[in-house]
Amino acid sequence: MLIEYIDKAMSKAVYDKLEDGSFSGKIPKCPGVIAFGATLYQCEQELKSSLEGWLIVKIRYGDKLPVMDRINLNKRMPAFQGETAVAHA
Repeated sequence: MLIEYIDKAMSKAVYDKLEDGSFSGKIPKCPGVIAFGATLYQCEQELKSSLEGWLIVKIRYGDKLPVMDRINLNKRMPAFQGETAVAHA
């Protein structure tokens, strides 16, 4: 689901060609996710990396994430109910 979310977010990226011929990119629904690159491809790769880092921080601190085409990462996952470890002698 996380990969799908990243793909959807990247599909909403907006790129601009700068005066020096390099590129800037941003994802409007993800404030602060911005990148620059000498080529459009490099800018896209940097933007994806920026998005991934942004997501890690947002998830770590429990911040609300924008919904991307019906993918909502804000839904709580059920708590893990694993087996209790038993020490064996």
